[in-house]
Amino acid sequence: MSDEIIKKSNIIIEVGLDENHVPVKMKWHADDSDEKGNVKALMLTMWDEQEENAIRIDLWNKEMNIYDMQRFFHQSMLTMADTYSRATGQEDIAKEIRSFAMKFAEKTKIMS
Repeated sequence: MSDEIIKKSNIIIEVGLDENHVPVKMKWHADDSDEKGNVKALMLTMWDEQEENAIRIDLWNKEMNIYDMQRFFHQSMLTMADTYSRATGQEDIAKEIRSFAMKFAEKTKIMS
């Protein structure tokens, strides 16, 4: 497999801020796709190879309520479990992440 770049794509995240620099409107689009949308929250995590740690950008707007934030976290944990399983093949650990996500859902009462 070659490291040669065949194509480049940009994902643009636009954040509108109020006078206190709090996000009020966020939207995204990809320059090589028709995909786009408005969002109330985002968590962007990247691995810094040189520093060997995660770099994060966590944003949410004024309209994001607690219930939606709890659902957002729950779904993010489930997605992370899927990604972890695909990336490592360690389904037993992914299952533990999913189990924690379910406990989180029960404690926050987002699922019965």
